[in-house]
Amino acid sequence: MGIAETVTAGRRAISGSPLLAIVLFAVVVLVFDLLGKLLGITVPVGPISLGGEYDVPRFIGLLRTGVVVGLLFGLAGIGLSMTYSILNFANFSHGDLITVGGFTGWGVAYLIAGWGSAGLGTLFFVRPLSDVSTGAIGANVINTPVAIVVGLVGAIVATMVVAVVIDKLVYKPMRDRSGISLLIASIGVALALRYVIQFVYGARRRGVTASVDSYTLGLGAGSVSISPHAITIVAVSIALMIGLHLMLQRTKLGKAMRAMADNKDLALVTGIPTERVVLATWLIGAGLTGAAGYLMILFRGNIGFDFGWLLLLFIFAAVILGGIGSIYGAIAGGLVIGIVREVSLVWIPSDLNAAAAFAIMILVLVFRPEGIFKGVSTA
Repeated sequence: MGIAETVTAGRRAISGSPLLAIVLFAVVVLVFDLLGKLLGITVPVGPISLGGEYDVPRFIGLLRTGVVVGLLFGLAGIGLSMTYSILNFANFSHGDLITVGGFTGWGVAYLIAGWGSAGLGTLFFVRPLSDVSTGAIGANVINTPVAIVVGLVGAIVATMVVAVVIDKLVYKPMRDRSGISLLIASIGVALALRYVIQFVYGARRRGVTASVDSYTLGLGAGSVSISPHAITIVAVSIALMIGLHLMLQRTKLGKAMRAMADNKDLALVTGIPTERVVLATWLIGAGLTGAAGYLMILFRGNIGFDFGWLLLLFIFAAVILGGIGSIYGAIAGGLVIGIVREVSLVWIPSDLNAAAAFAIMILVLVFRPEGIFKGVSTA
């Protein structure tokens, strides 16, 4: 299709959908307003003015945070997308698996980083405010890198174990039921898991990571600070995503998983061990989810028994935005949701930035119901 045909098709789409025309106009206005703010230019347009002044380093900081948060949303969304594509149900207990990874991983990290500074129970149950402060334990990627790495492994393994146990007790006996039955069961699992976590670890939200000096990068208009924790999160998230890609594309298990996601009945007829694939799906998806929960706490610096549940809607939004069942769509959707959530702070208060992220998801569903990765249901 040439340029003229593309322009003509675009005109037809806009003329046939007034809502699309309004959305595109709003996007153009926001882009010009942002450019004006960053360049320090004010342009009066009727009763309003576009542009103004906005700190460039502050905007870059918002963009940086959006990328970090988006990678974590994408990493957690991969597990949710894998569960949907192979088991065909929306797992509402996914958010609480994130919490499992956060608490268990940091319990392991605290045991190593704070050994001898407090009782083992206080360390393992991540209760630094009871006996000793987070600063005294000093858990961060600079002072205690070994503890952070081992904690990440602990989060992955613990979440895998919990997910497999839940599957054996709840989901496997319901394997032939409808997706609605499994969805309702997952809500019950979510509630049970959340309040077990509250009973074991307590309801109090507490700080976890010790403070760490950020690196400062000089810019023409100022400077931007980058936390070693943010660098670690980006590196680990990308490494895990690349590892998953290689597994799906180059291993026998990955091919079996893609085949089962495409057609479960055909996969069964051709001799693919479907229960082994289901087990692998839970292990891999839960492992990535646990890692996302652990890294989210590394970024946030505090933890609470319901933090995974509070993030679940953002993760669902990322998966839906990218295309349900698409691994790469979950990653792309996570980045979009994370960046929009943070960059929207240029125009709206922080209390409303979640609404901006969900508005993007709704608009994509209106104009492209299959998500960004159209027609993609597997990796």
